[in-house]
Amino acid sequence: MKIIILFSLILSNLLFAQIRVPDDYKKIPNILDTADYLYPFIVPDKEYAYWRVLTNDADPEKAVIYESEAPEYMTINEPAPEQGFFQRCIGNNCFSYILACKKDRSVYFSNEQQLRDFIGTIDNLPEAILIAATYGYSVDPRNRFTGSYKIDEKYISIYGLQSKSCPVIHESFLLKINRKTGKLEAKSNGIYAINEDCRTL
Repeated sequence: MKIIILFSLILSNLLFAQIRVPDDYKKIPNILDTADYLYPFIVPDKEYAYWRVLTNDADPEKAVIYESEAPEYMTINEPAPEQGFFQRCIGNNCFSYILACKKDRSVYFSNEQQLRDFIGTIDNLPEAILIAATYGYSVDPRNRFTGSYKIDEKYISIYGLQSKSCPVIHESFLLKINRKTGKLEAKSNGIYAINEDCRTL
């Protein structure tokens, strides 16, 4: 077992040394590696009187992750949907969803595609990271090849990562997100960590 772990560490260091990121990419701020901190930056594609991001927590007070400023006369009390985006587990407090008010009617956004539709055009880096997350990619700002970005008029480009388990594989990707359409293109930048022992990562 120790030999396998040692081999994995040596291989990871060799792979780590081969991955490159162009100099014109900037570091993603550390706080943006958590989805809950990205929602306040969403500029919805359509106009809503009010919207909030929630988890399916049984406690209504704890369920709210973020809410836009609501008119004084408005309250929305709706039960959580059966499913949501970024499913982490089965049961309580396991996924997120958006509840919005449009023309005095409640509207749910409760899967990855609906979150993309809610965001619409990509206005900023946090929105781009959320779009990437809906396709199974994340960012880790501790490394340039998993936490760097570049913004131009047409695209937001991100060096992010995707993980697979058993064996645990971490792979760097260059993600190009079209700001107008939200379409994502992904190109592998190389595997940088492999571990056969699933319990150690």
